[in-house]
Amino acid sequence: MKTAVIVFPASNCDRDAKVALEKISGRDCLMVWHGETTLPPVDFVVVPGGFSYGDYLRSGAIAARSPIMRDVIKKANDGLPVAGFCNGFQVLTESGLLPGALMRNKGLRFVCRPQTLTITNSDSMYTKAYKDKKEITMPIAHFDGNYYADEETLGMLKKNNQIIFKYKDNPNGSVNDIAGISNAAGNVLGMMPHPERAIDNIHGGTDGLNLFKSVLEAIR
Repeated sequence: MKTAVIVFPASNCDRDAKVALEKISGRDCLMVWHGETTLPPVDFVVVPGGFSYGDYLRSGAIAARSPIMRDVIKKANDGLPVAGFCNGFQVLTESGLLPGALMRNKGLRFVCRPQTLTITNSDSMYTKAYKDKKEITMPIAHFDGNYYADEETLGMLKKNNQIIFKYKDNPNGSVNDIAGISNAAGNVLGMMPHPERAIDNIHGGTDGLNLFKSVLEAIR
């Protein structure tokens, strides 16, 4: 599996994503600078967490309009698997690849802690390796993680089984406890928790590994 991580100014989880992808794939992961205009030939792309462009204007708003994202959007619409974690989720909603928006946390407080998630779609290309496991724990670290969508969009997400993860104990006010969603085709995932920070017991747990294994198995 050939993989790539997009790097924006002020990304701070790009190397974490690279380590996770190399651990699962056994191959070097390419780091693609935001100023590039074309993705290299890859099977999977991660839009990482961090504070791209310092969260200026809105979290993810400027990054979503960077040169490389034009090609990410095109290839994602053609079926390329793309996942965005934390700030990456914000970038994917700002780019139009995923519906809804991420707002300031309820209570206007930054949250940073391990978080229990419920897997609400075990058949997605990002969750199949979890098999019968219904609850997992991953770290969260965000100020703008309060997911919002209108009733029509929420109805669509439920109908198409696009809600992939929910919070067991909602930390940020997200509507319907939503922690992660996919697009209708299922190849684009956005989630506020950090699976790339849950790949080694020294990090406190390994529940993130099966997300990357799921993608690898789906591509194979």
